[in-house]
Amino acid sequence: MTEEIKSLDALKDAVAGGAVEAEAAVKREPVRDALNRSYATGKRKDAVARVWVKPGSGKVLVNGKDVSEYFARPVLQMVIGQPFRVANVSGQFDVMATVKGGGLSGQAGAVKHGISKALTLWDPELRPALKAAGFLTRDARVVERKKYGRAKARRSFQFSKR
Repeated sequence: MTEEIKSLDALKDAVAGGAVEAEAAVKREPVRDALNRSYATGKRKDAVARVWVKPGSGKVLVNGKDVSEYFARPVLQMVIGQPFRVANVSGQFDVMATVKGGGLSGQAGAVKHGISKALTLWDPELRPALKAAGFLTRDARVVERKKYGRAKARRSFQFSKR
């Protein structure tokens, strides 16, 4: 950075050139443990999921139970299978997850987030597809707290003029 930047266009060019160089310099390596598994933590609302992913036949265990037994609703099973369909690796990985906190919907979202992160650690080539689908972003929406002087988070007590 020896030359001085004197215009906005020069600044834009300098930043764009630096971003391309930084993107090319980042070469992600697979992260696996001794048992050839990748581990990631997924979160959604109050639920936290610890997820291990390894190559296998597509078996998914959540808290020691089969996914169809733990998440009985088909919508929740579909949510958990989304990362595999987006990355085109359906039936190629076994998943072992433990999840705590929140309700079933939040837990399913947490497992989905954890699976997505673990897949990117196991194979960094899957990252662009999962990132484009928005599965690597932590959904920050949580329940708003109750305020004093109010019935709920936003609801006021009934007002009576007389």
